[in-house]
Amino acid sequence: MQPTRKPADIASRSAKALSGRKRQSDSFRRETFALPRAAAREKAREMFSRFPKAAYMTEIEAWHELPDGSIEFTMRRLPTAD
Repeated sequence: MQPTRKPADIASRSAKALSGRKRQSDSFRRETFALPRAAAREKAREMFSRFPKAAYMTEIEAWHELPDGSIEFTMRRLPTAD
């Protein structure tokens, strides 16, 4: 006879297993910036120049406009180029 398993137990075990997997497979570095629009564009260009997309898989992972008009964005890239 198997012990009684609650849905919460199963969910907890599943979440733990998935979070461990995610950390191992996701080796990207992320940096988040909140800058005025012009400075945000310049910073993104600088990051793409320093870490070319072809070598570092650099991309803007997410962005949104803040209430004050600034842009908050997250850049994602590999830590090294192979």
